[in-house]
Parts: sequence; structure tokens; C-alpha cells
Amino acid sequence: MTVRGTSEIGRFPGASPPTRVELTIQKEEVKKQEEGGCRQWFKKMCPCCCKRQNSISYDVTDKIEVILKSDVKIPPSELKFSVQSVDLLSSKTGQNRREHHTDLYHGDELIIRRGQTFQMELELNRPFSADTDKLHLDLKTGPLPMVSKGTHVIIPLVEHLEDERWEAKIVKQTGNNIRLSINSPASAVIGLYGLSVTTSSLKGEATATHNSSKNIVMLFNPWCEEDTVFMDDEDERNEYVLNDTGRIYYGTEKQIGARTWNFGQFHEGILDACLFILEKSDMPPSGRGDPVNVVRVISAMINAQDDFGVLIGNWSGDYSDGVSPAAWSSSVEILKKYHSTNGTPVSYGQCWVFSGVTTSVLRCLGIPARSVTNFQSAHDTDVSLTTDVYFDANMEPIDYLNSDSVWNFHVWNDCWMARPDLPPGNGGWQAVDSTPQETSQGTFRCGPASVSAIRSGQVYLKHDTPFVFAEVNSDKIYWQKNLDGTFSQIYSEKKAVGHNISTKAVGSDERADITHLYKHQEGSEEERIAVETASRYGSKPDVYSVPMAEDVSVEVKMEGEGPRMGVDAKLSILVKNQSPHPRQTTLHSQVAVMYYTGVLKGTIKKEEIPEMLLLPNSIEWVLPYQQYQNQLVDQAALMLTLSGRVSETKQVLANQTTFRLRTPDLIITPLGEAVVGKEMAAKITFTNPLPRMLKNVVFRVEGLGLQKGHQVFVGDVGGHSTVTLTEHFIPSQPGPRKLVASLDCKQLTQVHGVADVVVLEQ
Repeated sequence: MTVRGTSEIGRFPGASPPTRVELTIQKEEVKKQEEGGCRQWFKKMCPCCCKRQNSISYDVTDKIEVILKSDVKIPPSELKFSVQSVDLLSSKTGQNRREHHTDLYHGDELIIRRGQTFQMELELNRPFSADTDKLHLDLKTGPLPMVSKGTHVIIPLVEHLEDERWEAKIVKQTGNNIRLSINSPASAVIGLYGLSVTTSSLKGEATATHNSSKNIVMLFNPWCEEDTVFMDDEDERNEYVLNDTGRIYYGTEKQIGARTWNFGQFHEGILDACLFILEKSDMPPSGRGDPVNVVRVISAMINAQDDFGVLIGNWSGDYSDGVSPAAWSSSVEILKKYHSTNGTPVSYGQCWVFSGVTTSVLRCLGIPARSVTNFQSAHDTDVSLTTDVYFDANMEPIDYLNSDSVWNFHVWNDCWMARPDLPPGNGGWQAVDSTPQETSQGTFRCGPASVSAIRSGQVYLKHDTPFVFAEVNSDKIYWQKNLDGTFSQIYSEKKAVGHNISTKAVGSDERADITHLYKHQEGSEEERIAVETASRYGSKPDVYSVPMAEDVSVEVKMEGEGPRMGVDAKLSILVKNQSPHPRQTTLHSQVAVMYYTGVLKGTIKKEEIPEMLLLPNSIEWVLPYQQYQNQLVDQAALMLTLSGRVSETKQVLANQTTFRLRTPDLIITPLGEAVVGKEMAAKITFTNPLPRMLKNVVFRVEGLGLQKGHQVFVGDVGGHSTVTLTEHFIPSQPGPRKLVASLDCKQLTQVHGVADVVVLEQ
């Protein structure tokens, strides 16, 4: 035991009673006979050097009792000022978490939003005196905190708090305890901070530092007017920041499908995973105060194309060494798996998965976000801001030249923020796309691009506005090869891309059409001006469609929701002669299996409709089940291409129509009363629409607040057979919940279902 001198008594709590200290000193006996020969020789030659220092014998154990007495207490004001403990007041149900709208996050860490005051309590070793004591806080984030970079924050103690600066004020003092109210600027760096409290006194004593055992997480603040992510509508904040489930749309413009997605941004481990993604991105912590930077980095990190990000994209149809993109219905498992494996990319994702995970991460960090689906979404590969289709002299598509493509649908994200880096009027919704399509400044990422700039054709405003503009509003230009090898523009389709742009409505599961935010009314003067403005900044500024007489039209229609999987697909080809003169044409048709990205796998049917006199003709077109049953890829998408020339006017007729074969839903029926802590069940029913057996069918089931995500191996399901699965679970959270299920099977994709469950308190 250490012996403290009497001069220190009074600095330690409870030091006034006499203190008994037993000090034991053990010395080894020194024996002459044990001395070596050299030592004995030296002793004889120089006895003065080897003389004993004292005559005390050390061949016994000596015990010394020291009585330390302190009869006089030192006043508290004389104690060295220090912090004993820090209480961050971080309970989920406490004032900090409730006022900062972070009470939904799992765990009891202090999670706060910038630009807003929060409180903490300090236990001191004696009462605080403003006349003699000094105190300040230090917050540090990142590997090399620096005051100049905003990553080391020194928070002084002040009498009055002012906005837009780091300050602390004592709002309550009781005995040795003080409560601080701390203010942060709305531009503060977000992320994980370590906290320390430094104390000293005006007497010139050495400072003392207390390091908090708990960290502080700082997030963006859509509730704060000074924060660039501020969103002033409460219903929109509830939807785009606090809603942990949503809807993602897919299919074709005439056959829009919807699937429920669990964003799960408040789920256990998800905030840690999102902070891990920021750390792994190598973005300097000083850049995390700007949401434009953060969103751009997240766009790159959600895909694994060039930076070992979260998800590996796979459009091959072979997912045997991972999970099929169509099987996911939640971001939770993906993000937790990425974090738990220390950043090993997860297999596999396609656009809706990339978008769902991006929504989760942005909402988790406090940036309002939503998943957005664009139907007939162009992929411009040469920055021409047109979608080009090439035909040979016989009007057959030239596949190797048709690198531009039109995806049946493409899912990206909108996020909400001001854009002080752009001219006024370009704040609000910003498009950001995490699906790896084209590189931006050498990295696979896209955005944020101002939706307002996209609408007006101001493609010179950053970031990646030309690419998104082409996705939603490029003209489709048809070219025919001449005998000399050059190409002539033969047709321009002005309404080919950017249809039914969709997102989940605020406060409901309905689909909201937001096409008007991305483009003016098709064919309006404003829309044409936007297209021409954008094209001037493309790689083909001088090549644009020349107006020509067009009095014959061709379009494809389908009945109801379109053809279903497992039966013959039937469409109607409608040809109209809008002139008073007779017209004749020969139509060529071919249908190809297509990935939803617009990439064709192969033609499965080709035919010629012989020369016919054009009246308002309607031709029934049929694709037998036998011709497509073994040819389909993900999404069961097909493209029907029609081409022809009007004999009298030489007008070119061209049309490309995409459609999908609709798949059945999983029917989920809740059984019993839904009460927290009480077991209930749900019945999941699926009917195979195909006349053949489905192999190795797996169900994936998850419900936030109901049960953890898991897989159920069903096995083989016979043709037209029905399988029923009953799930038993115990709800853990009250309120409206969603039980989501999806089917994972190589022969049949995009089969899923959802049930709404209202859970009551126990």
C-alpha cells in the first residue's frame, strides 16, 4: 500500500480519521560465505570501499507501524477542482433524445442533432465556484482532430448561449453536481465524438482532465432552420426521416408493381454500420459537415465497384454464391452483414436494392431521403443527351452499336438539402444514384444533382446533372445506315423516356407521381426549351431531329395489368392513318428477352406483317408460353420492336415497347391478436403460376418490431401447386407494423407480399 505524507491529507474524501498503515520490508540475509572469490579479494585490497553503510542487521523481517493522523479538515475550496463523473443523459426516454427526435434509435448512447442544445450533468469533487474555477469541454472526432478543421471542438463555459456556436452554460447547480446546456452550430461535423472535461482554478493549479467513457453521436438536423437539410413540413419529416418502412416501385410504365421495403434505420446496429461506412470511405472527417459531400460519398460507398462498398451489383442471372437481388426486402441484414465482416461487400444488389440501402443510410444520418423509380429510364453512354438506336439498310437493329439503352425502370434516390454551391433556386430535392452505371470524376457514383436544374435543362450545374437529365428527358433518335457507311437520322421520338416517375406518398402506401418535378409537361414549349438547352452541352450539339410530316402512327396496347406469367402473352398493335389519303406499309416485329436494364439477352420471335392498307387497324400479337418459358431472365421483361416504312411518304414507323409477365403475390394473413410480448402467427400462401415445378424455393420473412429477418426453406413446389407457411412470432414494439415476405427461386423472381399488423400495448 502506498503511504501518503501528512501534507496531502484533506485532499482525499474521508481522510480525516487516523490511518494505520503496516509497512513490511523483507531483506535477504547477506552471508559472508556466499560472497564470490573476486568480491573477497577486492575486500582485502580495499576495505574502505566495501565498508558496511550501517550496522542494522537485515537477516530478519522488520515491521514498521506508521500512524498518520489528521485532526484538521481542509476546506472544500482548497481541494483541487476535478470532475468525478459525467452523465450524458442519454436515455431513450430522456429529454435529450426526445427533443432531438432520436428516441427511436436502438440503445442508450447520446444521439443528438446539430444546431440544437442538449444537456449533460457533471459530478464534481466539490461545489463549483464561478469566481475561482474554470471548466471547458473538448469534443474530438476522427483520427487526427484539429481545431482548424472543426474536428476538435473546444466548448467554453459562458453566461448566455448564442446561436451558431459551440458554447456551454450552467443551468442548474446542486451541491457538487452541475447541469450544462450545450449548444452546437448547424454546420457542425457529423459523426462519432469523444468527450473530455478539463478543469482548473484561477490559483494556477495544474489542470485535470476527465475522459467520458461514453461517446456522442452527432447527426444532421432537418428540424433546424439553419441546417442545410432543414425540411419545414412536419408530415414530410415524419415520412422522409422517421419512417422506417416504405414502398419501392418496379415493372413497366403500364404494369407498375410495388414492393414494401424495410429501411430499418433505427434498428440495432444500423447507426453503427452507417458510421462505419463513413469511416471506411476515407472522406476526411472535416468534410462531414456538408451534406453534399456526405451524399456524394454515400453514393459511391453503397456500391462495391471500386471502393469495397456495401453491395456488389450483379445482373447476370447467376446468384448461386450470394443472395438474389429480388430476394431482399430489407436493408437491415445487408448493412449489419457489411459491418460485422469489417467491410466485406455483400452479394448481390440491383438498382432497387442499392436505392433501398441508400435511403436507410441517409435517413439514419438525418438527411431526408426517398426511393424514386423512373419508368423507361434512359442510359446515355456517350453524353450525347440523346438515346440513339441504329438500324441497318434493311431496318434491322444493329446490336453492337446500340450501347445506349432504355431500362424498363430504374430506381435511385431523392435527398433534400439546400445547395449554397449552386445558383439560387436549385435547393430542395437532389437526385443521387448509388447503382454503378457510369463513373463520375473516376468513381462509380452519381449526384447530388438538383432536380430543379434537371427540369430546366441546366446540365452544366454539378453533380452529374447531364446523366440524370438523359435518364428522364432525352429524345430517342433513330438512325439508318447509308450505303457509304454513314448514318442518317430517320426518326425522332420525343416522349420515349422518363414516364410515371414514382415514389411512396407522404403518410400513406399510395404511389405519388412526381414526373412534374423532373420535367415540364411532355411536348410543351418549356419542355422543348429544356431539351434543346441541355443538348447544347452534349457530345452531339448539332445533331437534332428535323421536323417532318408524320401522319401515320403505331402503338402497342395491353389489356388491364398486362399478360401474366405462365400463359400466352397477348398484345394489340394499333396502326393509325391520320391523313385523308390512303397509306400502305409492311411492319417488321421482333420480341427479345430483356434484362430490366434494357440490355437484350436474345430474340425469341421474329415475324413480318405483310403490306396492308392503313385504316385504324388493330392487330393481335401473341407470344406463346412455350416460346418464352425457358428464356426469361430477372423481372420477366421483354421488348417488342416494330419498324416499317410508309410506301407513299417514306415515313419511317418505329416503336419499342417493353412489358413484363406479371407474377403472383405472396398472400400474408395475420392470425390472432397482435399484442406486445404475446405470441401470434401469420399464414403465408403462395400459388405457383407455372405448369412446371419450382426448385429449391426459399421464403425470406422479416417484420420490424415483429420478428427478425430469417429464411424458411420450402423445397420444391409443383406446377400450379399451392404452399402454405405459418409463422409464429412475438411482437416486441407497439404501433403499426409491416410483416414482409419474399420468395427466392431461380425460376421465378419478384414474388413478395406484405401484411399490415397493428400491435397493441400489453
